[in-house]
Amino acid sequence: MNTNQQKRIALITGASSGIGLALTRKLLSENWQVIALIRSDFPADDRFIQNHRKEGVLRAYKVKDLTDYGSLRHALDEIKSKEQRIDILFNNAGGGLSELRYSKQGREMHYELLTVVPYIILMELKEQLKNSSLKTVINTSSQALRFTKEFSVESLEHPKTFRKMFGPYAASKLALSLWTRAIAPQLAKEGIKIRSVDPGINNTLRKGKDSGLTAWFELFMKYFSSPPTHGANLLFEGALGKHSNESGVFLLKDRIADLKFTEHAQRVLEKISEIYSDEFLGAGERRSLQKF
Repeated sequence: MNTNQQKRIALITGASSGIGLALTRKLLSENWQVIALIRSDFPADDRFIQNHRKEGVLRAYKVKDLTDYGSLRHALDEIKSKEQRIDILFNNAGGGLSELRYSKQGREMHYELLTVVPYIILMELKEQLKNSSLKTVINTSSQALRFTKEFSVESLEHPKTFRKMFGPYAASKLALSLWTRAIAPQLAKEGIKIRSVDPGINNTLRKGKDSGLTAWFELFMKYFSSPPTHGANLLFEGALGKHSNESGVFLLKDRIADLKFTEHAQRVLEKISEIYSDEFLGAGERRSLQKF
């Protein structure tokens, strides 16, 4: 058997910077293959990364915008046509904004990127997960969800107010962890385990890029937070550590933590499932029919 075929395979979204890049480097150093779904290129001067790309054990698939369903569909179709299995799916891509913005589909951008898109990616790549041995999904969440005082499924799409970090960002991360909890029994029937993991506070600031953070927290992150390798280690442990047999749980500091507003979990799942069926799949079917 080919040596590459024996290696375990992870798909990482947002793999070219921050925690995603640190996780990519960690997995490659642990003799994994990595499939990267990325918007920005890997650093051209990173020899470790570029050598693994040349060897074919790091394979990159570009997407212009994860929240643009046409762009996302094209990238996922390419992955499905070229990759047979995925042992672990790390839904890691994210980020914060400093103001209300909306996706092409008309939904608040944090909700679209942090809550809806990870579900679409999971659904689209489920067959690749089922073809693997580990069959694991790790959704990158955030401890910011603990500061959510009120929660409404309906307000996720069109928030009435905006606060940096603790507004739509925190609510969207909570919604991600809630649907992770709700979908676990359904995925278990197919042998797939899923968890949401807080990677801790890491210095992922990038010059010239909106962090979506308050000024005081940005200063704290710059001078006192951990490097992205810390978050990568927590995601790695969340996937393969002591909780690897758990499903649906939220891990905070590598411990199972309670979630607020769990009574809304099933409704969150139903809502994003409707979006996936009606808008992502529906648009694809309409496009196919237009060809005939």
